[in-house]
Amino acid sequence: QEDLEALIAEFQSLDAKKTQVIESSCPPPSPRLNCSLCAHPERDELILFGGEYFNGQKTYLYNDLYIYSIRKNSWSKLEIPNPPPRRCAHQAAVVPTAGGQLWIFGGEFASPNGEQFYHYKDLWVLHLATKTWEQIKAPGGPSGRSGHRMVACKRQLIIFGGFHESARDYIYYNDVYAFSLDSFTWSKLAPAGIGPAPRSGCQMTPSPEGNIIIYGGYSKQRVKKDVDKGTLHTDMFLLKAEGAGKEEDKWTWTRLNPSGVKPTPRSGFSVAAAPNNRSLLFGGVHDEEEEESIEGDFFNDIYFYDLGKNRWFPAQLKGPKSKRKRRRGREAEAEAPGGEDRKQPPPQGPLEIVKELLAEDGTVMTIKQVIPGAAEDKDRSESEEEEEEGALGQPVEPCPRSNAMVAVKHGVLFVYGGMFEVGDRQVTLSDLHCIDLHRMEEWKVLLEMDPKTQEWLEESESESDEEDDDVEGAEGGEEEEEESSEEESEDEGG
Repeated sequence: QEDLEALIAEFQSLDAKKTQVIESSCPPPSPRLNCSLCAHPERDELILFGGEYFNGQKTYLYNDLYIYSIRKNSWSKLEIPNPPPRRCAHQAAVVPTAGGQLWIFGGEFASPNGEQFYHYKDLWVLHLATKTWEQIKAPGGPSGRSGHRMVACKRQLIIFGGFHESARDYIYYNDVYAFSLDSFTWSKLAPAGIGPAPRSGCQMTPSPEGNIIIYGGYSKQRVKKDVDKGTLHTDMFLLKAEGAGKEEDKWTWTRLNPSGVKPTPRSGFSVAAAPNNRSLLFGGVHDEEEEESIEGDFFNDIYFYDLGKNRWFPAQLKGPKSKRKRRRGREAEAEAPGGEDRKQPPPQGPLEIVKELLAEDGTVMTIKQVIPGAAEDKDRSESEEEEEEGALGQPVEPCPRSNAMVAVKHGVLFVYGGMFEVGDRQVTLSDLHCIDLHRMEEWKVLLEMDPKTQEWLEESESESDEEDDDVEGAEGGEEEEEESSEEESEDEGG
């Protein structure tokens, strides 16, 4: 722990040499995981901070700050003096106060050998209007952790869950803390009722009324010496504030039993607020855990949760609208290209698509993608059903992945990066896709990435190879400052 603190201090002294704000246009960020992506509350921009990258031998940690311009589809790097130390698996939330603020809490830093983790319990705010970082030192906050969740709700930041890992043991949390954005004080909440079991990587969504919804997550228990059993949670809870969003509110947990079609069990999913009082869940992975190995099914589907109706449903892409007016009945069927095939009703069951990629080193990567069956949606009007004619040909969409970064701005969902695994090989993505959530017609590719170009170093490679490749693998960080660990952190049960 002392070694890690010394390392972090060393990095901070390097950061302290930066005395002025420098904003420069730059290529897109290098591949990274467990960073944060937030929509700027005032401008058409996304803000990306921190994260980690694992190349098979080392994990690099970052504390750089990138701004993505939605209108220009371009990136710039923002260097601001005295930033938070490098970290991944932290949480970030934006509020519109004073031209916009980005709040960051917790996360982790890994040791060079990957056997130790330092978990942060610090709270930072980035003042977007003045481009200044400020550390907020207030007593009584949560213990150090990563994989927790944080949302801004009624002038408070609410934090739930997460985990802490040491060389000897680990612990998962289900505690709830509130930080007041008015008095800058922490309070630990003691909700009545039975709440969720301890977990990390869950969905946490604030409602317009100031309540909080928790769904899913991951935790593990020690079954016997050196054997852990992972649990994918699929339960759902409401944390309700009895009061007007004041600090002395009484809070209560109640269990929710949503209707509709719930997401299939998974971890490493991503969550964002969607239009029409909904939240959405994207992607993730379902691990089949054996004694020795883990085999994962990765997803790229979207599920919506309607907060008002307490109901889940899978998103259905409508495909781009046809220019000509469609006629109903047999006439239209006869005109449709491939009319014979078109008469068949669409398959109701899940559809599985298997793609194979050949990497440069000869590894064959198989990406399995499961598209959920069309679920019956009784709430849709006839006109909506009429619009829902699928696009011809193979639609463009993000490949299946877990731990993607997502943000919504003006009703458009942006999905950046994430990862998938092929055997022992972990592919970290840095592509960017978006989809209009009002129309749900098609995905657009804003930045492509070919996973086959990703370097992957086997542990057996010699030291000299390792040194040569480090520089290549750590774009986006000053090479001499990069520190390493051999294992990827386990945020979101990944």
